[in-house]
Amino acid sequence: MQCVAIVYKRSRPEAAKLARIIKDWLTSRHVEVLCQENVDQQGRSCASSPKLEIPPQAQTVIVLGGDGTLLSVARFLAGRTTPVMGINLGGLGFLTEINMEDCFRELKEILGNNYEIEERMRLEVTIQRDGQEVIRQSVLNDAVINKGALARIIDIKTSIDGKYLTNYRADGLIVATPTGSTAYNLSAGGPIVYPTARVVVLTPICPFTLTHRPIILPSEVVIQVEIVGPARDLTLTCDGQVGCELSPLDRIRISTQASPLRLIKTPSINYFEILRTKLKWGQAELRPLP
Repeated sequence: MQCVAIVYKRSRPEAAKLARIIKDWLTSRHVEVLCQENVDQQGRSCASSPKLEIPPQAQTVIVLGGDGTLLSVARFLAGRTTPVMGINLGGLGFLTEINMEDCFRELKEILGNNYEIEERMRLEVTIQRDGQEVIRQSVLNDAVINKGALARIIDIKTSIDGKYLTNYRADGLIVATPTGSTAYNLSAGGPIVYPTARVVVLTPICPFTLTHRPIILPSEVVIQVEIVGPARDLTLTCDGQVGCELSPLDRIRISTQASPLRLIKTPSINYFEILRTKLKWGQAELRPLP
């Protein structure tokens, strides 16, 4: 590494402090470092989402924060091959897999070229309205169509490669990547998928028909979604961070993006250990004392 960009979580003093410490540590090892605070994207509209400028000369991006911070940075790297390393400032994350206590040990491994690059597929989501493309978003976790608190059940016509699949009558629909399979998809009863698999998961949210179950599709497919009937108070949410209001007759097209996100993995990082820890598998049930 000759040039590194450090992006740290917004409004977190400990993140800014750690960024300065890592910058000094890398600079002492003859690495050029560019530090900047992440922009706040939570609850933003797709159309007005702010932009984070990551210099093109940066050969690696180090993200200090949680999975949400890394998700937002990943959108700014859409179309770029710059690898990303995530350092979690709180609990263990699925994407920010390195904790603060181990970060310098892991950085030494990376500087010694003892690492590999893991590719995570991304989705490209577009909205077609009146024959015009109005929104295009890169998605690492999921794209979710759902209704407002008081909206009725919605009817979602879904086609795969131009072939009709079904009409989901549900509270919404999740289209998730393998990386996003452990996010909203998991809460809605969808499957856990190994993160480097090349598949897409469709999971209806609280379907009216109980036979409507999650389905796993190959990554090469093109998914098209249309809202049937009145479309009031409906939103398309990308990675749980940026949202777009949907209008009647909108067509949502979802396909695999050509460039995956490239995550830096060191030998000490074990996905199954992260899975067991996060989901508390194999832990004895705690019972109250009599």
